[in-house]
Amino acid sequence: MAATVVRHLRAAGSPTAVEPLPRPDLRAVREDERPPVDPAEFRRVLGHFASGVTIVTALDADGPAGFACQSFASLSLDPPLVAFMVARTSTTWPRIAAAGTFCVNILGAEQGGLCRSFAVSGADKFAGVPWDPSPSTGSPRLTGAPAWIDCTITTVHTGGDHLIVVGRVEALGAEHESEPLLFHRGRFGRFSA
Repeated sequence: MAATVVRHLRAAGSPTAVEPLPRPDLRAVREDERPPVDPAEFRRVLGHFASGVTIVTALDADGPAGFACQSFASLSLDPPLVAFMVARTSTTWPRIAAAGTFCVNILGAEQGGLCRSFAVSGADKFAGVPWDPSPSTGSPRLTGAPAWIDCTITTVHTGGDHLIVVGRVEALGAEHESEPLLFHRGRFGRFSA
């Protein structure tokens, strides 16, 4: 089918290759610039958007690594892709990037404490946390997480003070049905129908 389209475009005199767009200039707000919105107001308003909560994990030469992440989303069905965002200042991200793989552990309503323990920086986040290796990449799959998605990193994009990480899904599963852990306006909550 693609070959037929290319032949048609060539016969019609249309270009068959598209020149890539130039990369946009990436910059942060300079000291002499004012941010377009107040950061506190930005957080307050966007806090009205409820999100699920995950723990992104990987296994590198130093052992298991992970962090709490609410900025996770499915991206594509074909190919199967997911994405998450991570702060450029994250001390865990370099370990996940070096591993080249990750597992997204989707948290259930009773796992707020687990989320809090993975949200701190510098602590041994895996102390006392049972896990087993995910089937494709070996990244930590946390015991008790209702669902998990095992991925290989395919692309990393810049996004202001965060990075946008895209992963190809290699394996996934749902261990048991449970209510999701939600985050809304700075607090954990539950879904109620």
